[in-house]
Amino acid sequence: MVNLGFSIGDLKFRNPVLTASGTFGYGPEFEDFLDISSLGGIVVKGTTIEPREGNKYPRMAETPSGMLNAVGLQNKGIDYFEKNIYPRIQSYNTNIIVNINGSYIEDYVALAERINKLEKIPAIELNISCPNVKMGGMAFGTNLASAREVTREVRRACNKKLIVKLSPNVTNIVDFARVVEEEGADSVSLINTLLGMAIDVHNMRPALSTITGGLSGPAVKPVALRMVWQVANAVSIPVIGMGGIMTGSDALEFLLAGASAVQVGTASFIDPQASVKILGGIEKFMTEKGFTDLKEIVGYINRTS
Repeated sequence: MVNLGFSIGDLKFRNPVLTASGTFGYGPEFEDFLDISSLGGIVVKGTTIEPREGNKYPRMAETPSGMLNAVGLQNKGIDYFEKNIYPRIQSYNTNIIVNINGSYIEDYVALAERINKLEKIPAIELNISCPNVKMGGMAFGTNLASAREVTREVRRACNKKLIVKLSPNVTNIVDFARVVEEEGADSVSLINTLLGMAIDVHNMRPALSTITGGLSGPAVKPVALRMVWQVANAVSIPVIGMGGIMTGSDALEFLLAGASAVQVGTASFIDPQASVKILGGIEKFMTEKGFTDLKEIVGYINRTS
């Protein structure tokens, strides 16, 4: 038997495969395709205080080995989540993590306080890639002072496990990982999407209504892997890796680089069973190589190089 479990503090996960926010809905959307309770956890659709319509169409575009999105955090808000979504998903036998977003620190704090009251939600993923209105639109996650402040205030408002999702659109992501760790983050997840754009040559117009958007998919994997490796070697809290993970082999690269777990995102658009297939690939590899515990392969390259 292979032990695939990992922990964030005293919060235990049965295995290291989670779903990435914004690519798996709230969970029920995938019930016809897989047993959601077989996953280590799910990170539900990004949630805000008030409902958001999102950006104008077109807001998704295919690119070589990836995709751009500028959905704009479309969701029905925390009230809807509490009344309509939470009652349906609280019975999942896996860790349910809520990704929270805001334009002001006060938004994040209010969301954290609301979710803190939901017994079956053991963790929050703090998305600091949102624009900080008070800073003129600069993302919380691209300014060290803002990243520090929002993490500190959410930590004060919530006693659940706090995962901070880091932006790759910075000069040195290690600095941000260290700052949020100092302010009480229990884990970091990375990377969020890279900023990119595409142009429709035939129409001679940007492919997205917002001109730029977030790049995800296999094209970002080498960048994501490098950043995960850097951060895993710089902090003492668990690192959750993501970015272009399409197969079990992809996931193993992140684990070998130092990630304790992975999130599967864009792959779920292509194959709704991608997450469970990736989990199967990890287990098969470990069995064939004679490993019996996930800890044996996490950060393996750092112990052998």
